Amino acid sequence: MEIKVRVTPNSKTAHVMNAVIKIDETNFAVKVNAPATENRANKRLVEIMADYFHVRKSCVKIISGLNSRNKVLEVTK
Repeated sequence: MEIKVRVTPNSKTAHVMNAVIKIDETNFAVKVNAPATENRANKRLVEIMADYFHVRKSCVKIISGLNSRNKVLEVTK
């Protein structure tokens, strides 16, 4: 399944509230507490989405948008 994600890196509220906001079936907004440097936000995004969908981290791949806030992810089971 392909999903579109809008990422907010270095978010201070990611610790307090649920980091994943489901907009509709294929669109999500995710607040990540990691900075966007050295690929940290992307790694944390994969961890958060794997936990959200109850799959392994290896089942979540960033297809496009590695250097953008708007990303397309592929989630397999």
